[in-house]
Amino acid sequence: MTEETKAAPTGVDKSVERVSLDPTANEMLDIAAARGIETVFSRAASMKPCTVGAEGSCCKLCAMGPCRITGKGKDEKRGLCGATLETIAARNIARSIAGGAAAHSDHGRDVALMLKAIGEGEIEGFSIKDEVKLYKVATYMGIETDGKSILEVARDVGDKALQQFGQQTGELVYIDRAPKKRQQLWRKLNVVPRGIDREIVELMHRTTPGVDQDYESILDASVRAALGDGWGGSMLATDLQDIVFGTPVPVRSSANLGVLKEDHVNILIHGHEPILASVILDAARSPEMIELAKSLGAAGINIAGICCTANESLMRQGVPPAGNMLHQELAVLTGAVEAMVVDVQCIFQGLADVASNFHTLLVTTSPKAKIGGSGLHVEMDEHKPLEAANSIVRQAVENFANRPTDPFIPTAQSPLVAGFSHEYIRYMLGGKMRASLRPLNDNIINGRIRGLAAVVGCSNARTPQDVGVVHVVRELIANNVLVVVTGCAAITSGKHGLLTPETMEFAGEGLKEVCETVGIPPVLHVGSCVDNSRILTILSDVVEEGGLGEDISDLPAVGISPEWFSEKALTIAAYVAGSGGHVIFGGVGSPVAGSEILVDYMTSGWEERYGGKLEFLSDPADIVTSALDAIDSARAALKIDVAQERVLFDMDMRRELDV
Repeated sequence: MTEETKAAPTGVDKSVERVSLDPTANEMLDIAAARGIETVFSRAASMKPCTVGAEGSCCKLCAMGPCRITGKGKDEKRGLCGATLETIAARNIARSIAGGAAAHSDHGRDVALMLKAIGEGEIEGFSIKDEVKLYKVATYMGIETDGKSILEVARDVGDKALQQFGQQTGELVYIDRAPKKRQQLWRKLNVVPRGIDREIVELMHRTTPGVDQDYESILDASVRAALGDGWGGSMLATDLQDIVFGTPVPVRSSANLGVLKEDHVNILIHGHEPILASVILDAARSPEMIELAKSLGAAGINIAGICCTANESLMRQGVPPAGNMLHQELAVLTGAVEAMVVDVQCIFQGLADVASNFHTLLVTTSPKAKIGGSGLHVEMDEHKPLEAANSIVRQAVENFANRPTDPFIPTAQSPLVAGFSHEYIRYMLGGKMRASLRPLNDNIINGRIRGLAAVVGCSNARTPQDVGVVHVVRELIANNVLVVVTGCAAITSGKHGLLTPETMEFAGEGLKEVCETVGIPPVLHVGSCVDNSRILTILSDVVEEGGLGEDISDLPAVGISPEWFSEKALTIAAYVAGSGGHVIFGGVGSPVAGSEILVDYMTSGWEERYGGKLEFLSDPADIVTSALDAIDSARAALKIDVAQERVLFDMDMRRELDV
């Protein structure tokens, strides 16, 4: 490292023995243990993972398998078909990347269908909240807007977005938003996505036994499918949700189970899509529902969130998150939740079992995501979403009468500030008329800000909850790295008090000076997991602003997922690495660890090919060290690793400036 590494004032105690850094979680797990209720934590303790499968060395793609490739004997170096360990491991991670790309991109498709329906006047309860962004997106897509009404533009943008999924040839329109040098590299390597669905389907075809059997070819196709998500499906989801629900601006709220209210009807919204959640909020705020709640003895209706539906509702309407993904069962264990309303992704089937021990209604709402034994499925008609919302809220309110007399709601909750969209960051730094990232670039160049880090991703019950995220975030800001957070890592940061201006007390002197001047926390909540596309936009804008190279790969920036669990996380890692980013995953190890060749290829091989790489480091301290090394190496390459002298310009010097 070219700078002395500074220890955070409040680091993580490595002697942690409980399953979570969050004392609230440990309290609720004591209740679960006393009542004999299984949770994801208890199952993680009793069920050991298959080490061969965890390292990507098991192939189960055909009925001659599963083939376990341990390399220990002469018959254990290839599958029955002759597939090598490298081919098998590449196929396995490729299929995970395809699955993650399908999940986030299908989310984007649903929002595009909704926007088109709004434009055609076929949907109730929704309107265009951000007309400025609608026209901006229309410009990105090359759509003519002169003489058209707002709804006609919305219809055309929805149509164009949907075309990106089924397109068979050409390039996705959002590829032009990447730095020019990056676009040229993608075209040279033939990894520019042609259509979102096409790349996912082709990747699944390639990984079918007897098709692509070259690990480099398989992983190139994986990067192309991932880019189709990051610069396609996810970016569309973010933009179109901003258009319909409003582009986020900073909002105050609180996080953790203490946001539940004993004297209110508590409804939790959980999953990833804000469509139904937004109308549930409308229904819960209606005078009719509030009066019904009061007639049954409640003081009102309280809506809180879990996972990324929480993030979506938090950053636009201030809905408090009750916790990250691993809090979903713990919230029900309070006995104070009348309804858990779920849509798609990261929803445990075990929720049904936990809910069966309490009065809680587990309500599934998506035709894609039913849970056997959940008891209640209220499917949302996309053209009449308020009907489903009113039905759900009414049943939740009426369920208040069934609440046990002894619920236990932990008191812990931490204040937070969320909602830093990339548009607001530009406005915050440059003002309404001159929105700009210039102050950010200048302070990276002069060394007050050492670099940028995105701490993102999931929670994983096989690693102590919150430990990795909290340690990495605290250490990075202590070393003058400006941090942005998304997804469950964002909620983790909020639970532990890292999303407020007061967090500046943990920051290094340079970062603190900048944050105090601008009036921002050193850790910025930028959204849900699909909103990692906001980070791609920020990085591209930093490059365009100038002074820090010509491509994302030149920037002193890293992406980190300290506690990853999902296929979606691997997809995000692949599109960030394919975009030139240095990505570090922590917690549970590498899914290709069984093949040293693949491990090397996804680090040094990808770095040579794409300018980005993906590495897996279990220890949070090692993650911080690697991140700071990567940032310092980039600073050295840019020749900004030497502290810049501060010069006070007089009037003559100002006149000589060429601006």
